[in-house]
Amino acid sequence: MKKIEAWPVDLPLKASFVVANGAMNVAKNIFVRVILQDGSTGYGEVAPFPDISGEDQEASLSAFPAAARGFLGQPATQFRRLGKQLLEGTQLFPALRCGLETALLDALCRAMDIPLWGLWGGADIRIRETDVTLPIGTTDAVVATARDWYHQGFKTLKIKVGENVEEDIRRVEAVSVACEQAAFVIDANQGYTFDQAHAFMQAMDRLHIPVQVFEQPVHRDNIEEMIVLKNLGAIPLAADESLRSLEDARQLIEQKAVDLFNIKITKCGVLESVRIAELAQASGVGLMIGGMVESRVAMGCSWGMVLGLGGFEILDLDMPLLLSIDPIQGGYQYEGSFLQPWHEPGLGMSVTSESDSMVSIE
Repeated sequence: MKKIEAWPVDLPLKASFVVANGAMNVAKNIFVRVILQDGSTGYGEVAPFPDISGEDQEASLSAFPAAARGFLGQPATQFRRLGKQLLEGTQLFPALRCGLETALLDALCRAMDIPLWGLWGGADIRIRETDVTLPIGTTDAVVATARDWYHQGFKTLKIKVGENVEEDIRRVEAVSVACEQAAFVIDANQGYTFDQAHAFMQAMDRLHIPVQVFEQPVHRDNIEEMIVLKNLGAIPLAADESLRSLEDARQLIEQKAVDLFNIKITKCGVLESVRIAELAQASGVGLMIGGMVESRVAMGCSWGMVLGLGGFEILDLDMPLLLSIDPIQGGYQYEGSFLQPWHEPGLGMSVTSESDSMVSIE
């Protein structure tokens, strides 16, 4: 690798993105560019969510030079060795690791003239459908937003809950009535106690609301409670915040704590996420894939994992649709709720916005 660059980017959302443990109006992310000796260029994205991951734009930019220097002069074909080295040096910065790994793999695949998903084998190349996320808000506001997405063809609605269980139940019921044929993904972002999570699950069963998966109902460390909840109800449970590393995955599998893993490359890094997905497939644990507040750069890498590895049951790859701008040219596209595979080398995209605050390592 000859040169590695990073620059901050602010991505405003169409509406405030409120979850149980935080809120965001503007995604303060970082774009990364890797340039190989032959001139091949790849892009990545650092998308920290401070209230969830503890990372932020400023700290990630400060950590970037030291992390990037380890890549300089190294062959991109040795990405597994470089990824291990990066993992050891950026334990507190998984989003930064994700951005660097994505840019490295994008550049390598462009040099090889293959799509990024080709690096992982192209196991499932087809059009897929994503859900769309409804942040926490008043019942009337969430129902109005749900109706709008539903009429645009989104049949799986992801509803954020976790602040007030009784209000959450009423809000989900109201959306279900307004969108009669919809299925639901419910995400508490660790917001419930055990009793609240159990009450919510009982209410969904009583109201006959079709919940495909219930994400992270309780705190990430309360694995015993997850195990009990999993065995109490018929709604599949997914680990999100509880799943940040391959070792977390091993322990969750060993304890039979959840039905699905929600893979997020910004939470675990790209190469660690691949290892987690492969372990899940070998162990019979289901897979869904999501992200933080990201543009089509990071989300394109996640979509590439779906196409390349196969086996993902639930796609939560909607975040670029919630942004008010798209600073990306090319790459995969949305047609309503459907994600279209791409066939250009790498991610097949370029970033149109740059900054005077660019940091360059060469």
